[in-house]
Amino acid sequence: MLEKEQITAIADELAEAEAQRGMIPLLTARHPEMTIEDSYAVQNEWRRRAVDSGRRMVGRKIGLTSKVMQVATGITEPDYGAIFDDMVYENGSVIEHSRFSNVRIEVELAFKLGKPLTGPGITLFDVLDATDYVVPALEILSSRIEMTGRTIVDTISDNAAMGAMVYGGNPVAPDAVDLRWVSALLYRNETIEESGVAAAVLNHPAMGVVWLANKLAEHGDSLQAGELILAGSFTRPMWVEAGDTVTCDYGELGTLTCRFN
Repeated sequence: MLEKEQITAIADELAEAEAQRGMIPLLTARHPEMTIEDSYAVQNEWRRRAVDSGRRMVGRKIGLTSKVMQVATGITEPDYGAIFDDMVYENGSVIEHSRFSNVRIEVELAFKLGKPLTGPGITLFDVLDATDYVVPALEILSSRIEMTGRTIVDTISDNAAMGAMVYGGNPVAPDAVDLRWVSALLYRNETIEESGVAAAVLNHPAMGVVWLANKLAEHGDSLQAGELILAGSFTRPMWVEAGDTVTCDYGELGTLTCRFN
């Protein structure tokens, strides 16, 4: 376990990297003794500072819940991070590319909670009962730590590489469609780059939220009513550059688009 001073120093490094749109060297290369609990302590320190500065937390993201994402990153277990109000964009937004580092897009479903979820012991049916609606979403990844050789410890410390999200389309009640079979076609500049089906997330996208609620319980935390939960990507991350237009067609759930300038 790292000392408190080391946790603070790492949080300082990450804050500076975020402010400068840069990257820091791998944490695991410099702190081989660093544990998953240490990495969540770094994330919590970053989150505390954000709240103290006036940012408002509106939800959580879950990462690495599908095989395609685990293969793409070489990491074999999920993680989670915080979403703040200034990270959320509406459908059709024009987004500043230079705000982020190593910019990639993932295809997800977002769950808007109408009831709190407190683990342990949360089930799929608890999540569906607690969900007001499910809506298409794109996650914008931004890595503030060197990408080559990253482990789960690095990604958790980096707020699970959360940059921002875009959401919209057609919100649906969780029992209005078979969420396992929600599919999406992801385009960059009118060329299809990725496609996927939501069941790739732990066999049901709501299982990402199940995992999160139970994992948070291990850290003395829980999900609150009103939170927006990104349940995890069911496509590989797609790189985007300044000038790119991204479109994602979710069929009956509508279409999302954004442009990076």
